[in-house]
Amino acid sequence: MKIEMDTEKANDAIRNGTLPKTVESALEALQPEAAYFTTQNGCRTAFIFFDLTDSSHMPKFSEPFFMELGAKVSYTPVMDRDDLRKGLAALGR
Repeated sequence: MKIEMDTEKANDAIRNGTLPKTVESALEALQPEAAYFTTQNGCRTAFIFFDLTDSSHMPKFSEPFFMELGAKVSYTPVMDRDDLRKGLAALGR
């Protein structure tokens, strides 16, 4: 999951103290394997790696970032080593 935060809304969230609460609440809900914070395209950006077991959870995970930070949120499915082996084995070669 990539979260690109709107600069003005994130500035306001820092000033009023809600940014740490929003991020911590999200991390608690996601239970990520890893979370990294940087800048990208001139915006505060987070990369959060977690197991999305049900795509119907996407609104629950995304909406706090949309609503509170005006963020752009994107999901990119990836495989771990075991998933890759399984996928390649399914090719039957």
